[in-house]
Amino acid sequence: MSDRATADDEASRNNVAQLPEADDAPDVEAYETEGGVVLYDADNPLAWLKASNAVALVESR
Repeated sequence: MSDRATADDEASRNNVAQLPEADDAPDVEAYETEGGVVLYDADNPLAWLKASNAVALVESR
């Protein structure tokens, strides 16, 4: 008798769905200020935007 939750032949099979492999997400860093949170690209820290409210990009044209 086995005290395992699965039989020995089932233990060798992996029936669990796996996440697909993907490229690494870009590095985004953040820091807090008195006025809110600043998010920036860690690879290009000078590329940042500042806004007092959320604006859709289509509205800014």
